[in-house]
Amino acid sequence: MPQPPYAIDQMISAKAIAARIEHLAREIEAEFADTSKLVVVGLLRGSFVFIADLVRELDLPVEVDFLEASSYGDAMTTSREVRILKDLRGEIGGRDVLVVEDIVDTGWTLSHVIRLLQSREPNRLATIALLDKPARREVDVKARWTGFEIPDEFVVGYGIDYAQRNRNLPFIGKVRFTE
Repeated sequence: MPQPPYAIDQMISAKAIAARIEHLAREIEAEFADTSKLVVVGLLRGSFVFIADLVRELDLPVEVDFLEASSYGDAMTTSREVRILKDLRGEIGGRDVLVVEDIVDTGWTLSHVIRLLQSREPNRLATIALLDKPARREVDVKARWTGFEIPDEFVVGYGIDYAQRNRNLPFIGKVRFTE
């Protein structure tokens, strides 16, 4: 299916993202200073760049695992039906877990994932999102840590895509449709 023509305007620079991640890593280290190992769970696919940069900044023993959940597919709006496309490989019962999300929009995906992972009885479960879009929230959920709060704009870059495009941009950009 052909994509409508669009342009991308930079919203958050690569430099601002790097500085914010460094700050967030210090807060996470303080929170989990007593952990024997932190299981960092990335929500695929949008969080893969964020999780890579975040774990490199953490001065903690970490294990990385991934879970893929979707409520969007290639659409720009949520179906509100969250599907788990790939589950964790490892066990999280009794362990410290940090869920890494790219963007909290309506909140459906993060809310579903939190309930799913809490049912597996981790020792501690915390969440971090690179972006938070509270104007779009439909479910009462908030990440423990947030990189940036943004307005109700469709964004791409730094791992976040529009129909599998623009994940490779080093910044967060606002999509502006030109047609």
